This record gives sequence, structure tokens and C-alpha cells, in this order.
Amino acid sequence: MTVWDDLVGQERVSEQLAAAARDADAFVTAAASDAPPPEASRMTHAWLFTGPPGAGRNQAARAFAAALQCVSPDRALGGAPGCGFCDGCHTALVGTHADVSTVAAVGAEILVKDMRDTVRKSFTAPANGRWQVILVEDAERLNEKSANAVLKAVEEPAPRTVWLLCAPSVEDVLPTIRSRCRHLVLSTPSVEAVADMLVRREGIEPDIAASVARATQGHVDRARRLATDPAARARRASVLKLPQRVEDVGGALRAAQELVDAAAEDAKQLAEEMDGKETEDLKTALGAGQGGRLPRGTAGVVKDLEDMQKRRRTRTQRDSLDVALADLTSFYRDVLALQLGSRIALANTDAEDVLERLARSSTPESTLRRIEAIAACGEALDRNVAPLLAVEAMTMALRAG
Repeated sequence: MTVWDDLVGQERVSEQLAAAARDADAFVTAAASDAPPPEASRMTHAWLFTGPPGAGRNQAARAFAAALQCVSPDRALGGAPGCGFCDGCHTALVGTHADVSTVAAVGAEILVKDMRDTVRKSFTAPANGRWQVILVEDAERLNEKSANAVLKAVEEPAPRTVWLLCAPSVEDVLPTIRSRCRHLVLSTPSVEAVADMLVRREGIEPDIAASVARATQGHVDRARRLATDPAARARRASVLKLPQRVEDVGGALRAAQELVDAAAEDAKQLAEEMDGKETEDLKTALGAGQGGRLPRGTAGVVKDLEDMQKRRRTRTQRDSLDVALADLTSFYRDVLALQLGSRIALANTDAEDVLERLARSSTPESTLRRIEAIAACGEALDRNVAPLLAVEAMTMALRAG
């Protein structure tokens, strides 16, 4: 199983990355033997991966990082880098490789202080003699200062440093940064490709795999989560009941409160799993004494960790709400398809009776207004509107139609 096997429906991108990885391997091999480097190369120092949610931008970038770090002995026999089994591939894929640094947005933005150490590391030589790889998972969330820090590093990169930036679209990245990157566009994989992956890789029953692939419309991560996590299926089922609960004002407000509470519970569960361990690990690293007393001058470090954890809880809650909004959008998209007599396949076949009832009792114009209300809720959350206010406005608009 190579590192490219997780890139569902992205054969063209996989071929481009595999070719670049081969050229990168030839460059390192030539440098180690003092031979002249290859004259023509498909490798470059900065890459920009774009594509819709669920297309696998981050997975593609991480697979490429693994191929760059591949140390399989098969390479000496003509094997392509990216075997998926060697220590270099494995540690890069699971996120523990010393020469692969990952930056992701903890809150709404990637702050310059989150990038400072990473940018500094990008100018150092790789520890194992291959490549220093910097993977920025949410490049669209770079603020002005952090984007400028990345720009300086991309403008004058170290010889063996590779930047991998991931964003929904090329417009989400500063023109000065994207002009220095090789751009790869990923597309939404087909429902059939996602279902096939779930059967082959996760051992999911074909009927269930097809159902969750349709429900998520090609979103690989969400399809995998729905197929393997009963709690995720329960949350989705609850969200799809919301359109039936907004017939009166009280029902609309209660539905909004429950949706926000469910997202807050997701954030709380993540915090319980991660925050305590992170705090204890930091205190141990700082040399906390008996009773957990910290050495003098280290309280600021703990405060920085607490601020990061607070931003992560907010981001987790927003991400959970984003998933719910996507489910609602697909629901009303199915309603609209039935109203217009479209032949496209329904995403939510498990709620077909409700879809048909709503399609008969409303008009296409009201369905479009409801879809617009869901989009407006997402935009309000992006502007840091209080979640409950944004969701209440949406549920009231769904009631009005």
C-alpha cells in the first residue's frame, strides 16, 4: 500500500506528486554522491493544494511529505519513493517525523506567534539528510502578520526545505505567496470512489458505504466518520430532524439551542481528552515541584497554553456547527431537487418520506431562501457572531421559508 492510496479519486494529482517525489529523490541521491543534480526537475520548493472540503487537500500534502521522506531500500532497486511502510513514510503519515512540521489553525486565525518557530525551523537543514517539510493545513487562515512571515520564508527558501500550503481556493492565499507556489487542484471524489475506499480500507459493508458516501456527497473524512462512529450518525440524524421542528417559534428556538449545545459538547469532549494531558506534560517539562508548583517565571508559558486551548475549543465548536450546516444544506438541496423534478440522486435517502412531504408543502422559492439562510448562518459564524444568535436567526428563517 503506497502513500497515494488514501487519495480517493485524485489519480491525476497523485501522478504529478509521484513524479515530483522521484525527481526530489534523484536530487538528494545526487547530492549525497557529489554527482551533478538532474537538469530537468518536476520538484519545486513550494506547493499549493486547493480543492473543496473533503477532497483531501491535507491528505495529499501529507502523502507527498511522506514520499519525500521515504527511505525504503527498494528505491535503490528502481522502486518509487512513497512505499508507505518504511520508517520515513510511516512517521510522516502519523505526524511524528522530525523533519515534517505541521501548522494548523487552533482558532479562527493562524497567529504569527504560531508560525515564528516553524519559519525559523524552515531555514535549518533536515535532521535525517533528506527534506525539511513545512505543512500548513489552513493557509486561508493566515492573518496578515503570519502570512508575511511565510512569504519571507517562501521567497528565500533553504535548499532542502519544501513548503506545502493547503487552502480551499487559490483566492484564499495572498497573491505574493501563491505566485511562488506550484498549484495543484483537487476535485470532489465521486460517491462511488468514496464508497469503494470505505469497503476496501475500512471493511465497511457495501450498502452502508454507499449510503454514507451519498450522504456526505464525496466528503472523504465525513464519510469515514459516519461509517465508523455511531455517535456521528446519531448527531446527523438529529440534525436532519430539525426542519420538522421549526413549525413554531418555540420549536425553532429550542432546536437552535440544542444544536449549539451539541456543538459545545463536542468541544468539551475534545478538551477533556487533550487539555489535561497537555497541561500536565507542560508542567512536567517546566519542572513543576511538589503540589504542582511551577518554577518562578513560567506562569506565562502555562497561560499561553490555556489561551491556545480556549481558541481550540471555540474552533471545535464552530467546526461541529459547520458539519451540521452542511447536513442541513444537503437536506434542502434534496427537497429542491424533488420540487424541480431533477434526476440527480438524493443524498439523504434515509429521510426520503420527510423530503417528499416538505417538497409538496412548500415552493422552490422558499427552499432556496432556506438554503440562503443556512449559508448566511455560516458567514455569521465566520465573522465571530455568537453561535446561538447566528443559529437562532437561521432556524427562524427556516420557519418563515
